Amino acid sequence: MKKYVVITALIISVLNSGVSAESKQSIKLLKPQTSIGKPLMQALKDRSSSRDFSTKELSEKDLSNLLWAAWGINRDSGLRTAPSARNWQEIDVYVAMAKGLYLYNAEAHTLELIISKDIRKNTGQQAFVQIAPINLIYVADYNKMNCEDEEKKFYSAANTAFISQNVYLYCASEGLATVIRGLVDRKGLAKVMKLKKIAACCLFPNGRISNSE
Repeated sequence: MKKYVVITALIISVLNSGVSAESKQSIKLLKPQTSIGKPLMQALKDRSSSRDFSTKELSEKDLSNLLWAAWGINRDSGLRTAPSARNWQEIDVYVAMAKGLYLYNAEAHTLELIISKDIRKNTGQQAFVQIAPINLIYVADYNKMNCEDEEKKFYSAANTAFISQNVYLYCASEGLATVIRGLVDRKGLAKVMKLKKIAACCLFPNGRISNSE
């Protein structure tokens, strides 16, 4: 029987994604296990979206491996598991769980506490987001991108898609469920997350990401 864990990805574009952490609490993630999982072609065969989720908490192993697969550092040069136009690395991955909102720190491979409050209900309009163990939120910091506004939207959307596909493939490999979603009050969520100035013209209204069965 497959394990069902929701990992939803939402896209918010901001002028400055900086936040002030509520405390210096952090979660040290496990070293990524790069020798596990299904062969790539099998993972591609099994890749799909699902909206059938369990409330069971994701294991420390899966959480650590998932975040590294999504947007971790895989070379000494600091480059990532997903491509980034001009190496801007403008996407921040936030993790909303029952115990709080965290920011993934790829350099230290840790989760940094941002808010010690359950904000999962704010991550979307579907009922399951409130009980799903994990919601991933992708935030693009436009300050890191040296290009025109239209290019910022294009490149950050493409870079988010690369990351979300990594999430899909890891979930397919490990029997987890995911779906990408776009039904979210982006401005409201940005306020709850205490993000700095949001660029209303740069929101992505149609993105969907979800864990697959």
